[in-house]
Amino acid sequence: MKRLSIKNVSGLPLMLVLLAACATSPYPRVDAEFGQAVDMAKAQQTLNPDASLNTEPVVGIDGIASEAGFENDRKSFITRPATTTGGTEFGSGGEGGSGGQ
Repeated sequence: MKRLSIKNVSGLPLMLVLLAACATSPYPRVDAEFGQAVDMAKAQQTLNPDASLNTEPVVGIDGIASEAGFENDRKSFITRPATTTGGTEFGSGGEGGSGGQ
């Protein structure tokens, strides 16, 4: 069985101090104010914070026109394959392409 030497034991307090230093937060102010920026941005971007208290019906576009607009918007994001019509090739001057030698 090996005996512990002074060299091995002398590093133990240093390791404990380093471990304890990692346990505390180096930024206590940041931790205390965490999330306040998001809350402030939401509050500044809200036009009417009391809008949910208004129970009057919405005035404006009717349901049929609204649904048609929604469907047009939804369909605009569908990718369709490109159609080919046989077409003509451009840029090739035939065989050789040197211009009539």
